[in-house]
Amino acid sequence: MDAILRRSGVSPEGLAAAVVALTGAVPLRAEVRDAQDRAWETAYHPLDTLDAELGDWAVRVRKDGLVRRLASTPAAAGPLVDAAVRVLCALPVTPPTSRATFAARHLSHAHALDEGTPLAALVLSGIRALTTFPDGTGAEWRRAAWASAGLLKDDVSSTVLCLNLRGTPALDWMADVGEPAVLTLRALTRGPSASVVPAGRTVHVCENPAVLSAAADRFGRACPPLVCLQGQPSAAALTLLRALSAQGAELRYHGDFDWGGVRIATALRRSVPWHPWRYTATHYRVAVAGVAEPRELSGTPTATPWDPALAEAFAEHRIRVEEEMVLDDLLSDLAGVPA
Repeated sequence: MDAILRRSGVSPEGLAAAVVALTGAVPLRAEVRDAQDRAWETAYHPLDTLDAELGDWAVRVRKDGLVRRLASTPAAAGPLVDAAVRVLCALPVTPPTSRATFAARHLSHAHALDEGTPLAALVLSGIRALTTFPDGTGAEWRRAAWASAGLLKDDVSSTVLCLNLRGTPALDWMADVGEPAVLTLRALTRGPSASVVPAGRTVHVCENPAVLSAAADRFGRACPPLVCLQGQPSAAALTLLRALSAQGAELRYHGDFDWGGVRIATALRRSVPWHPWRYTATHYRVAVAGVAEPRELSGTPTATPWDPALAEAFAEHRIRVEEEMVLDDLLSDLAGVPA
């Protein structure tokens, strides 16, 4: 081809000159690759401003391809990474606020963190690293993950279940009749405080609604104050428990004896101080001895810093014990606490 082009006079300088004339300069592959690498490194540059708490995440983001999947070119990736870093540097939010309000304040666009956007996906990845939120899937899990950093869908979806707390006319009325009350985050952050508890008062905290329901059935208005997380602590639950702790209340926590329960307890412990309520290795071993039909413990092991021996006991017995299985013991404790 080169010889034909030269002999014919169409391209006296040969094939290479003809290609350049028709298509423009042909860059070397190595040069293109180096230029692309430099462009991606520039796009990732805002990650260097993150503190040590998110340092490992920043390294992982560079390597795992998440940004490249969300933004196919360095030109698109640069603004995406910059916006994500600005958001993460402003988290966690206290008191919690809606995602739309936060986005409008920090990104000048109320819908910038809406579900399904590349920015929301990247920020949520960073939030999980920031708050060590456990793995999961589904809309409920994503809402809880956002809430772990103080970002809420709104201020009424986040709720917490409680029994015999006082401080507002509505709470006082429910306590007078000994019935459970549901508090929204809005109620806890606006108007009179919903957590007025005398200093030094013990407030028990459980993981499962069945415990609170049984306590209401058994003791009614005589039951000491009780708060139920209903799984991972919601923004409303954390707001309430922080307020109780600030008022001088001693929080005593019990959850399921399984790895999921331990993660819930750990998440709570990062936000508010609590003491174990029958939630130690000793209590687990006693509970295991009373299980008639053992269910195998599953999931990923994790530390139990309030009692390191608890994780060791889990590994030894490998039996799951739910709160409902020790309900009589928990109710017995509540019976002995002044209402």
